Amino acid sequence: MLSLRSLAEDRSLELNVLVEGAGEALGAEALWVHNTELPDPSPYIRERELVLTNGLWLGTTSATEFVANVARAGAVGIVFGLREATPVTPAELVHACRNAGLPLAELSADVPFTAVSQAAAAAVAEQRQQALVSMVRRGNALADAISQGAGASGVLRVLRRDHDLPLAVADRMGRLLATAGGELREEELRIVAEGLARHPPPLELAVGEAGTATLFLVGALGEADAGLVCLRPAHSLSKAEHDALTQAAHFLSLEVARRQAVQAIEMRFATELLDMILSGPSRAAEVPGRLEAFGIDASGPLAVSALAFSGEVATLPGLAEAVVEFFTAEATPVVVAGGSQDVIAVHPWRRPEHELPAMAERLAATLSRRFDDRRVVVGLGGVAAGWAMLRSPLMESREACRVLRRATGRSVALFAQLGTHRLLLGMQDEETLRRLASGVLGPLRAHDREQGGQLEATLRAFLDHDGHWATTAQALYVHVNTLRNRLARVTELTGRDVGTTEGRVDLFLALQADPGT
Repeated sequence: MLSLRSLAEDRSLELNVLVEGAGEALGAEALWVHNTELPDPSPYIRERELVLTNGLWLGTTSATEFVANVARAGAVGIVFGLREATPVTPAELVHACRNAGLPLAELSADVPFTAVSQAAAAAVAEQRQQALVSMVRRGNALADAISQGAGASGVLRVLRRDHDLPLAVADRMGRLLATAGGELREEELRIVAEGLARHPPPLELAVGEAGTATLFLVGALGEADAGLVCLRPAHSLSKAEHDALTQAAHFLSLEVARRQAVQAIEMRFATELLDMILSGPSRAAEVPGRLEAFGIDASGPLAVSALAFSGEVATLPGLAEAVVEFFTAEATPVVVAGGSQDVIAVHPWRRPEHELPAMAERLAATLSRRFDDRRVVVGLGGVAAGWAMLRSPLMESREACRVLRRATGRSVALFAQLGTHRLLLGMQDEETLRRLASGVLGPLRAHDREQGGQLEATLRAFLDHDGHWATTAQALYVHVNTLRNRLARVTELTGRDVGTTEGRVDLFLALQADPGT
């Protein structure tokens, strides 16, 4: 590395260090040398250059002023060349450099500045050669790590052989892919994910207690699929460290591309498996082999779950991958297929069926935390005795998921636990449900809006109390005759008699189809 110290160690230059400067200033890296005799060379000096001068400016400006100008430009030091007119370095210059903390060296009159420039050029060339050799060597090691399946962790290990930096790799879903010498907590991973989602992503991130981190983008197809996070601010990184991190990020892009390709193949195979199951006997013979390819015993008991978000958006990118991660953490092999309406998981289940909802509750809670507290519902189709019995649990889990998406409060349910009316309503599209509710309840709701009435609330209370007049009146704090008058008005407006089973069924289904206000 080129520095005033390295030049002073070259005896052929006959440099005599007069001021070492503050701290490690004498060994600070110099980008190049700059020869000047201007009284104020600051507009032309680049930061971290080493200034060479014969002092021809003496007489036009003071040494104190000259040093202040050089220091303001960010120079790393001064080399004062002796000559006949100045056979000794001026004491004022030495004093000014000492006060400014700026290194100063004296160059013998027998050595020209060209010799210093040649030594600087040789040092820079050697430094560049070493950097190139180091990059090639590190590139070979990174390529070996990727080809041998060491993954992101292997890339970080190679990087830390040369640079002791706190590192982590996280993807845009906030998942930690690897870490070495540093840790990212859940909240800090969320900050990284938010940064990767920005366009363009920032160069630095404030990651809580970890401080300011530098972000190097990792992308397979032009997108920021992940980030190599160095838990140090960018200004504290040397050029060699920055170059090494950039190189590692490029190799991590290869690893991300490989992971994405594997996930895409697995997802396609999983989707084909669902098609095989739903196709019945025509493709049944292919099912066992496909299950076993995912490490699942096809002859053992199998559970099927269907997952989705409640609300308008049923699935989001990364949901299927998050489900795989959950089962991996549970040490359970799984086949996961993602679609636009739900994500299906098929996995072994050798415990009692009544314990299945508890596992699904943990899964829903884990996914909810991952996706900004969105409500996740899990429909369970029960446990099949083996691969040949999977078709019914698959269909039932999907129907249960559809019902739960429209229900409020309940997030997990077995198909068998859902009421018949919920399954009936869950099989209808939104428009059909709206027409049902509007056709039956429209006049009733119009009356309540115009008259400020409580007919709908009264009807709900009556049905909630199983049609018991006295119990309903007590719950509403009204006389039974008042209740009868209100329900008579409900019958008149809706055309459904609340005193008959048929009328109550119609009114109940309409209320369930559209909860209203």
